[in-house]
Parts: sequence; C-alpha cells; structure tokens
Amino acid sequence: MQFIKDRLNYLFKSTKGLILVAIAMIGIETAVFGMLSGPMAELGVRDFLVRALNMDIVQAEREGRIVILYHSIAMAVMAIETYMITSLVKMKEFYRNAARALITIGYLLAMIFGIGFAYWGHNWAFHGLYITGLSLIFFAGVFLTIALWPWNKEYFQPDKAYARTKKGLDLERMAFFATALTTVISALFGAVPGAYFGNGFEVFLAENIIRLPHKTTMEYSVIGHLHIMLALIAIMITLIVGRWMDFKGILHKFAMPFIILGTIVLNLGVWGVVTPLEPIAHMIIYMGATPAMFGALLLVIFSWDKLIRNGTAELGKATGWQKFKALLHDPLRFGPFWQMVFMNFTVSGIGIFYAIRLDEIFRMWSHRDERIELTGHWHVLSAIIATIILLYYGDMIGLKGKIRKLYGWGIILLSDLAFGAVTIFEIKRLFIDEAVQQPLVNTLMYLMDFGLGMLLVILAMLLIWRLYDLFKKKGRWTEEIPHELSEEVK
Repeated sequence: MQFIKDRLNYLFKSTKGLILVAIAMIGIETAVFGMLSGPMAELGVRDFLVRALNMDIVQAEREGRIVILYHSIAMAVMAIETYMITSLVKMKEFYRNAARALITIGYLLAMIFGIGFAYWGHNWAFHGLYITGLSLIFFAGVFLTIALWPWNKEYFQPDKAYARTKKGLDLERMAFFATALTTVISALFGAVPGAYFGNGFEVFLAENIIRLPHKTTMEYSVIGHLHIMLALIAIMITLIVGRWMDFKGILHKFAMPFIILGTIVLNLGVWGVVTPLEPIAHMIIYMGATPAMFGALLLVIFSWDKLIRNGTAELGKATGWQKFKALLHDPLRFGPFWQMVFMNFTVSGIGIFYAIRLDEIFRMWSHRDERIELTGHWHVLSAIIATIILLYYGDMIGLKGKIRKLYGWGIILLSDLAFGAVTIFEIKRLFIDEAVQQPLVNTLMYLMDFGLGMLLVILAMLLIWRLYDLFKKKGRWTEEIPHELSEEVK
C-alpha cells in the first residue's frame, strides 16, 4: 500500500506529477482519436479502430463529438497552465490547493466521461458528470483569480528591475490576474449557449457557418468563445514562460502594460460580437491583439538576448557565429520563443492576411477552401501552445545532455515541419489550381502525418520513460518532490 501511496502523492500532489498526468491524458486521447481523422480514414485505420474499440459512431452526430473532444483536451491544457501558475506565482496555500484540486478532478471528469458519452453511446449520467467536471474547472478558475489578486500589499514587487507602479503594485501579477479573470468571464460565452442545447439551440462547428449572412446571438457567442479562450491560453503561456525565464528590465516594464491592455481590449472586442458593437468588434479585437503580441515580442527579444549573453559570457567579445551558436545551444530554452516567432508565419500573419483581403480574395474561393484555412488556423495555434508546454516540461524535469538536445530539437523541427505543411495547404489556392493540386496535396499530407506522428512518438517515449521511472524504488521522481518543495518555499 505504501508503494501505491507514495506514487499517488507524487502524481497528484507535486507540480511535476500533476503535469505528467495531464500530458499523459492528452497524449493518449490525441493518439487514439487522431486515428479517426480524414487521412486515417483513407488508409482504413478509422474503420479498424471503431470496430476494435466498439465505438458508437453516427455521422450525423460528428459536430457534437468534436466539440466534446476539443473541450476535453482544452480543459487538460488549462489544468497544466494552472499547475504552472500556482508553482511560479506566490499565493496563499488554501487558494493554491483549492485551484489544483478542483481543476484536477474537473478535467478528469470532463475528459473521461465526456469522451465516454460522445464515443461509446449516450449514457446521460456520463454527460452529467462531464458538465460537473466543466463546472469544477470554472470554480477552480474563480479560486485562481482570487489567489492572483494583485492589490494585496503582501504581493507588491519591491524590486525595481520588474514592471511595477510607484507604490510597488506588481504589473506582471496584474497581467496574470487580468488573464485569469477574463478567462473565467469568457468561459460563460460557451456556457450560456451550452445551457440551451435541446431548447432551440443545436450544436455546430464555427467553420461551417462562417458564410451565413445572418447569425444568431448564440452562434456569435460560440464563435467568440472559441476565439477568445484560445487567445487567452496563448497569453497565459506567454506569461508563464516569461516568469520561467525571469523576464525583467526595461523590456519587462514595457511588455507588461502592453499585455494587460491587449488582454482587456481583446476581450472587450470578443464580448462585443454579441452586442450592438458587432459591426466594429473585429476592429476592437485587432486593437487588442496588437499590444498583446508586441508584449510577447519584447519577451522573445529579452529571452534570446539572455541566452546569447549567458552562452558567450566567458568569451569576451563574441563573433556573430558564436552568438548564433549560443542562441541555439539549448533547444529547451530557445524553442518556446522560436515557436512564438514561428507562430507569426503560420497563424497570426496568415490570419491577418485573410482578414484584410477577405472579400477581395478568400470569399471568391469555394467554402471548402476557406474552411480549411479556418480549421488549420485554430489547430496550429493550439498545437504550438502544446509544443511550448512540452519544451518547458522537459526543462522542468531536468533533461540533460544529448537527451535534452534530441528531445528539444525533435519537438521543434518535427512540429514546424507539420505546421509549415499545414500552412501551405491552407493557402494553396493562391498559387495552384484545384485541377492540378493533387501531387502537392499528397506531399503536404505525408509531411503533416510524418511530423505529427513522430511528435507523438517522442511524447510516447517520454511517457514510457516516466512510467518506468515511477516503478523504480529510487527513481528520479523521488528526487523531484523535495527539490520542488524547496523551490516553492523559495
């Protein structure tokens, strides 16, 4: 019994253990249900999996299954970010433990019973437990928001190297608070329409109704919820890796006000889509996204400069090549910020280009081609966030030497190969006709499948290693608990 108790204590009480469980759940779910995708159906994999696992798949219910699947994964990602925040930001122990306990129980309920309801028959008790899980996650967000309250003098910032007001109010903590608060409020944008299911409101995928000239308030609410929650997850991981890199100095003092402003304005724009402000809501959204992205750019500049300075500290006056080598020396420290830059080529840049030339170019395309861009846009952004989490986790558990480099560069190169292929697939109609596109499409599909497949292999190897270590009497996990506790006390 002590054997089991010790390992459960590690998995569900320590930050690294909690993150490991959530990553494992996401990895398993992604690997299994990724086999139901279109490319896998063409290879016959989907039909085999459905029969092997005795799934209850009805084509007419596809949209509902996808909504539950995406929510299950997203809740686990939000749980991981909550664990990271509660380990990096000072807060009262009660709120820290309450937020962790609620979100852990919540995402596990939502993931297990939501998927059970969606893919293995419609047991409505499972659906009730799925909703219960989502509700617990919401209240975990409330506790986290209270814990991050920045106006408590106990949490004022005494160090002038960090962004703060004259009285010492910590602006980085305020950025965390603003993001957590608006996440809780924006969750209601999905909860309200969800409460009307079966009462005049039917499930839909946002990309399927994008060209409808008239949309209901509920439909606008779901579309806004989809956009803002993903954006807030991205902003929160930016703040997390900034704290991890000890972001400070003049760039920090500029970045935090921009991120706070961007977060608030971005939310106001999204909330505006269900009000009479809807005609100008997109303009407000752009006004919010710009300062938030500028704050992230300042973080990238700071982080890369820090990596270069640390890597060339013993060289004196370094050459350009030496600085470049120093920048790339540690993929786990370089990678998250490169992914933030790469995102501008595969997500932000493409999205802005589409928005600017929507009527002139993209509404001239078939609905299918515009729909491909929309789904690719959302998937790539969420996957980039996942790679940043994996890179940070690799550093958190202390990977070293060749394993550190192979793990880091494997994630960066394989994910970017897949995301680059997705991006070309999204915009292919700009430079190739449908009649002659098939060779290009086949090549892009192979690159996507290879990149994402090998990424899952790396994740599987990581999880197998951690599982093996967990069964060892004096494994790495026994060293991580006391180290983590000392770090949290510090």
